[in-house]
Parts: sequence; C-alpha cells; structure tokens
Amino acid sequence: MTSWSEDELRAIAISDDLHISPLRDDGVTYGTPTWIWSVAVDGDLYVRAYNGQASRWYQAALRQRRGRISAAGTTRDVSFEPVVGPVNDRIDGAYSAKYRSSPYLESMKRGQARSATVKVSPNA
Repeated sequence: MTSWSEDELRAIAISDDLHISPLRDDGVTYGTPTWIWSVAVDGDLYVRAYNGQASRWYQAALRQRRGRISAAGTTRDVSFEPVVGPVNDRIDGAYSAKYRSSPYLESMKRGQARSATVKVSPNA
C-alpha cells in the first residue's frame, strides 16, 4: 500500500464530501457511492460506519478490501483494512474536532460505529 500525499490527505481531511464505493461481489464493479464522515490521524485516513458492522458498505469493504473514494475533487482507488486498538482513541479525538457541532458525533464515537472503523489507503 502507498501513503497519502500531505496535500491530498489535508484536502480530504478538511472536506465533508467523502463518498465511498467498495467493490461489489463481482470484484470489478464499484458499489453505489455512500456519503460518509472521514478523519485523518497520524497521516492515515479513517472512516466509520454509522450503523456499525451491519452496514452494507462496511461489509463490502471488508469482504472485497478494495474500492474507490471521491472527496475534495479527487477520485482514488483505495484499499480497506479494519481497525482495532488504541488508535481508535485518536480517531475519536479527530471526529470530535472535525464534527463537534453535529448531533451525530457521540454515536460515531460509541461501540456500534467505533467497532466499524476502517483505514483507507490509496492504491499505487
């Protein structure tokens, strides 16, 4: 996997327009774009499924491990990786900073959504 450029990650991190499209089960066709919150932590991009692990896009992302995102005027093919462990605390902090005025913030930092955290990495 490659890393995000600083400029690209910064643009995505400040935008509020990320759409995620994991590959469908055929491994070729991209799924319907789903608008989702995203944050950057320690040079990496993270997303969470509001509806937790039952979310269709989350299940497809983990099954296929590949897809596409569109954000900040850029479309990139990406890889998905589930996230567990202490980095989730820093992700919570990033969500709090970016979405502090949203009534949905606390739900994004709790068990259901937190358990469905995904690292998004650009493909080469």
